Amino acid sequence: MYDLRSGHQPASAGVSRRRDEAGPILMLPIPDHRIVVHASAATWTRCRATGTKHLRQIGDIDLVPAGEEGGYEAAAACEALEIRLTPHVLERVAREAGRGGGRAGLEARHILRNESIVHLARALESAQREGGPGGSLYADTVGFALALQLVDMSRGRTSHRNGLSAAQLRRLFEFIEAHLDQPLTIGALAHEAGASSSHLRHWFKQATGTTVHRYVVRRRVEKARIMLLQGTLSASEVALASGFSHQSHMARWMRRELGYTPRELP
Repeated sequence: MYDLRSGHQPASAGVSRRRDEAGPILMLPIPDHRIVVHASAATWTRCRATGTKHLRQIGDIDLVPAGEEGGYEAAAACEALEIRLTPHVLERVAREAGRGGGRAGLEARHILRNESIVHLARALESAQREGGPGGSLYADTVGFALALQLVDMSRGRTSHRNGLSAAQLRRLFEFIEAHLDQPLTIGALAHEAGASSSHLRHWFKQATGTTVHRYVVRRRVEKARIMLLQGTLSASEVALASGFSHQSHMARWMRRELGYTPRELP
């Protein structure tokens, strides 16, 4: 990681590669904002705050604001690029963008997709690894670029005030879990959440980083995986019990989400 305390003026951004074992992954509060980019194979994780499960893919991003705790429970060992961004750079970029100071609206968020942030994280790690001259200046440049991405994301998030509430999301997650073996439509889920279908589509993705359809598929894949490991039902029975139309449908989605089919189950 670049030394954030070197010289008279600290670098705006630093990066390190996290390697965590399966189980609880805790990120204790620190003075800097953290941008954590998943950098290993797809890994099932459970949110410590809500208990919901997510399949983290390469490039999925978590934001942990300065002074806040982050983390989750991972089903397998995993790696991530952890960028630390000093608050002063975000405040400066926010002021220049007319957003004021403070945390500039930065909120803890999980499983985001932003290719620009991923590219900047990899570039910062590459520059650090090469150890070329001007590393601190390059870190400052990347730090300002990252801050601009965060301010833009925050602007988009705060320009709308009618997103799904925590209670609505909890009802949706519970309803989906209880009905994975049944047909699930946007209309039924919107009714459960007390929202319109278009509202649900947009704000579910804003809150979770994935579409309703993809979330449901991932939960069905995980249910199928557990049932197959239990070995009490045939593959075709598992497919129907987990909400897939047939065995090949289940196998196709398992390969897409997990990288292997039921026959290749570890």
